[in-house]
Amino acid sequence: MKVTYDSEVDVLRVLFSDAQITESDEDKPGVILDYDEGGNVVGLEILNASQRVDNPRAMDFAMTA
Repeated sequence: MKVTYDSEVDVLRVLFSDAQITESDEDKPGVILDYDEGGNVVGLEILNASQRVDNPRAMDFAMTA
């Protein structure tokens, strides 16, 4: 999984897989889901992230058993 934030365009992106994106759909205004050929979600983009996320530059990572 890879998380990036581009402050120039204010987009937060989470990639769940390295699979090629074949389709994208704006599920809710400003929230784009990316799909692979099999229809699996492989990525998520949040537009205007600084207005939707407390701090798009910060990230906490936690694993549970």
